[in-house]
Amino acid sequence: MTQISKLPVKVAILDLYNGIENGAIDSFMQILDRYKIQNNLNLSYEVFDIRKKVEVPDVGFDIYISSGGPGDPLESEGSEWEKKYFGLIDRLEDHNLSNANQKKHVLFVCHSFQLMCRKYQLGDINMRHSASYGVLPVHQTHAAVNEPVFKNMDDPFYALDSRLWQVINPNEKRFTDLGMQLLAIEKERPHVDFPRAMMAIRFSEYFFSTQFHPEATVNGIRETLKKEEKKQEVVKEHGLDKYNEMLEHLDDPDKITHTNQTMIPNFLNQAVLSLQER
Repeated sequence: MTQISKLPVKVAILDLYNGIENGAIDSFMQILDRYKIQNNLNLSYEVFDIRKKVEVPDVGFDIYISSGGPGDPLESEGSEWEKKYFGLIDRLEDHNLSNANQKKHVLFVCHSFQLMCRKYQLGDINMRHSASYGVLPVHQTHAAVNEPVFKNMDDPFYALDSRLWQVINPNEKRFTDLGMQLLAIEKERPHVDFPRAMMAIRFSEYFFSTQFHPEATVNGIRETLKKEEKKQEVVKEHGLDKYNEMLEHLDDPDKITHTNQTMIPNFLNQAVLSLQER
């Protein structure tokens, strides 16, 4: 991305971790700090604790990043925080459908992805037969050919998959009626008779979502995989050879490091460049 004028860029980070300790919010901030320096931007961000403190921003930010989080994405239906969260999303959608010059770009990750799929009724949401955690391949669909967020990404590319819940069985009619695109799906698992989860969706020109974690860092994943409980969980799901392979993948600059340094910056490029047109 070429250097652009130093217009202020305000980013809201929507923390859906419900007070649970995690490295994702720090990773988002690190990516934003790096992007700010690399592009000489007047960029600032603010974190909002959506679930625990019911802190919901207004529509005065330029870009929104909505995080993953723990728990059942179905059980929060009707809760105070979710009503306010979806109220914000509705206002952002209305803004983007208006004649306003500056549109609002939103990135939804994992738990946020699942909530939005429920909101739009895009597929079935259920609990996996066992938790998925690890550095796993993500396959692009034909619809992803011209997707700007996937620019310079391989097919398949590698990302952190960390979830107990999943969205499967895409409702093709809803996708068509709403003009949405399924851009990526879970790796093939020929040894099990389970449907492949949806992994990335473009909800609109301004809303992009992933069920994996593009913000994940090598150090964060390695620390988690080294914990005995997580190791046993991964070995049970994928086998010892796959566990060892995941650790090896962490040292491959074309995998997690590439995803971390490419996908969200691609999303930010699209969002920031649109701001220059205001």
